[in-house]
Amino acid sequence: MRIVLFTGKGGVGKSTVAAGTAALAAAAGHRTLVLSTDAAHSLADAYGVATRSTAEGPAPIGAEPTEIADRLFVQQVDAQLRFEQSWADIQRYLLSVLDAAGMDPVAAEEMTVIPGAEEVLALLELRLHARSGQWDVIVVDCAPTAETLRLLALPEALGWYMERLLPIQRRLVKALRPVLTRAAGVPMPGDSVFDAITRLHAELDEVHALLSGPDASVRLVLTPENVVLAEARRAYTSLSLFGYRVDGVIANRVFPAGDGDAWRAGWVDAQQTVLKEVDQSFAGLPAWRSEYWSAEPVGVPALTDLATRLYGDDDPLAVPEGDGPFRVTRDDAGAAVVHLALPFVTRAEVGLARNGDELVVTVGSSRRLLTLPAGLARLRVAGARVEDGELQVRFRESEPTTGPDEGGAT
Repeated sequence: MRIVLFTGKGGVGKSTVAAGTAALAAAAGHRTLVLSTDAAHSLADAYGVATRSTAEGPAPIGAEPTEIADRLFVQQVDAQLRFEQSWADIQRYLLSVLDAAGMDPVAAEEMTVIPGAEEVLALLELRLHARSGQWDVIVVDCAPTAETLRLLALPEALGWYMERLLPIQRRLVKALRPVLTRAAGVPMPGDSVFDAITRLHAELDEVHALLSGPDASVRLVLTPENVVLAEARRAYTSLSLFGYRVDGVIANRVFPAGDGDAWRAGWVDAQQTVLKEVDQSFAGLPAWRSEYWSAEPVGVPALTDLATRLYGDDDPLAVPEGDGPFRVTRDDAGAAVVHLALPFVTRAEVGLARNGDELVVTVGSSRRLLTLPAGLARLRVAGARVEDGELQVRFRESEPTTGPDEGGAT
């Protein structure tokens, strides 16, 4: 099963490109599902179908996969329903705490809805579909870049908490619940709350493994503008940091060259300058271009045509080659070398630290905790450098250190 995620700065047309790619996959004979994790759903608009009951009949697109063309199914995830299913036990406990503190019930319910939780929980729907075995292709129309990066980084961050802090908290609360409840004046979490957190983490961890696997990739959509290109470059770095494969870049809404007035000619020249930077920035990746249409492409036939022109002779579902952003090799001296792709990053922008069996990599405001395999965890860092858009960390035989071992990229 092939999974392709589309993301980009808001307004670049990622939903249109995602919808076209899915339509093209279905036309090629693949049983295809396209779903949206963006709270501002626009797939129904792209396909030109209704999202609510009308005089002509029931809504064709909703919370369940609906076939709108041969082998093409569309779903706009009901994040509220998924939220209630996955967050209910935790929310009930939080409400009981706020009630004991005297907060107004309506305000308390608003307080227990975590910002961004809907987008994260929508990814759990992807997990269920991937496990079902019903689909050959799943196309995901993601939220805009910043939200996508936050939700894709969550499983690893939650994993650190689950492995280190939650077991201690659970044992402490279980042993001292009566005392803590009386002392704090609010109820302490029960086993159902801890079980819900554990279950949520396991599901998100499975999503992370699925999306960082060899059959999944992210496709960046941009328009030929300097600000948009800058965000796409940052997204490429962050996605690589967290282990996700970027398999291509799509420049959308490109003005076609040709005769025209001075205003249009100025736009063509400006876009061509940015497009040259796109090719340089993402060298080694396919860089597809979609021209600005004279009319908005709406409906399955128009979107299929758009995708056919966009990809040309390329296979839009080709599986990315290589080992992905993270790999381990041996150098000529036999030392183990960890490679982590960090495009567009200089050594001055990388922070590196060793803490037990973890390698902590920081780039700007993003931080990833890489849990080292057993074969590397017993070794110590011998050196590190950033070269050709890649962080390389060398390990050598040594007695295990007794405390944090700080290091820096050199």
